[in-house]
Amino acid sequence: MGKPAMQVNPKARIALEDLDKLLEFCRSYGYRYNEADLYNFKSYVWQQYSKFTQGKNARDMWSEDGRRLNRNI
Repeated sequence: MGKPAMQVNPKARIALEDLDKLLEFCRSYGYRYNEADLYNFKSYVWQQYSKFTQGKNARDMWSEDGRRLNRNI
């Protein structure tokens, strides 16, 4: 008899893929990455990520921070 094959739960796989996508979004748009923000509708990061996935304009924090820094000089 062979060993039974272990299969990953499909819901867990989807959650891990969503975490990777959220990480890429945070890197690209300059947001703080926190795993607890995943599926948290009260989180500002998740709100912006949801806008991004729907094809709407999400706020780019890299450009916002650049404007703030240049204004203070």
